[in-house]
Amino acid sequence: MSHQLPPLNALRAFEAVARHQSFTKAAEELFVTRAAISHQIKHLEEFLGIELVERHNRSITLTRAGEAALPKLREGFNTLADAVHLMRSQKTNESLSVWVAPSFASKWLVPRLHTFSQQHPDIDMRISGEAKLVDATEQHGALDELFRAHEIDVMIRFGQGNYPGCLVEKLFSVEAVPLCKPSLLTDSEHPLREPADLKFHTLLHDDTPYIGRPSWERWLQLANVEGVDFKRGLHFNHVSLAMEAALDGQGVLLSMDALAQHDIEAGRLCIPFPLSMHLEHAYHVIRPKSATTNQRAASAFIAWVLAEAEEQEEQRLA
Repeated sequence: MSHQLPPLNALRAFEAVARHQSFTKAAEELFVTRAAISHQIKHLEEFLGIELVERHNRSITLTRAGEAALPKLREGFNTLADAVHLMRSQKTNESLSVWVAPSFASKWLVPRLHTFSQQHPDIDMRISGEAKLVDATEQHGALDELFRAHEIDVMIRFGQGNYPGCLVEKLFSVEAVPLCKPSLLTDSEHPLREPADLKFHTLLHDDTPYIGRPSWERWLQLANVEGVDFKRGLHFNHVSLAMEAALDGQGVLLSMDALAQHDIEAGRLCIPFPLSMHLEHAYHVIRPKSATTNQRAASAFIAWVLAEAEEQEEQRLA
């Protein structure tokens, strides 16, 4: 007998037939036709020069040679399966570093991130909530240096989209809207029904220092509201703190609709008036043109985040 090993497919076919005692069930397991299984067994027997299966009208039995070989054959396939599992376990996942503003990360990105992980389990994410909102129109060189110094693959930034040296995709535009706890709409003393009612409620201010931040002064002007002091109320140095105050019912916050989407859908916040204020700045996803590493992972993430933004826009217009 030749010491050359027979074809693996033929051995798999024989093992399945021997286990099921059926050509039909073996074919179903291996997703091939019954004729293909029969051909593989015949080919294996010709290769070995010995019969392995006795065919009867409605059943099969193994010959002495087939019975003798089966335990070692099963052991061999189990060993192969263990080897494949070992190889897969040694696979090194790609890593991807994404920098975003903390508010955008917690309120928009993180609630959606599980879908990216499900679609790309081979990509390990490192999300950094970085408070420095880079404006490349002011510091062209600093942006490129930031990518290199911190090994950043992708940034999501709120700005005008002018980022020289980078590949830029606009994620979405944003509107500034008033936000409050739904209970303020039915407040026993001063229900919040129209913009003028704001004079009876505390204004919540997000004083995070970035260009393009919405302000109560501009919104009140747009709403033609007089008699409301736009400076009064509670001031916070971070939007997440101001959002928590709004969720707690401490007043009315002016912020970006995208950051409040999940809280609105969950009924924790509402938009008391339909008047929104368009902001000139928008969210953009960027990566350096000179990048040479993690390009597949970066492209996959950017494609995913753009699709999420498009779905959000479709829901908003529906």
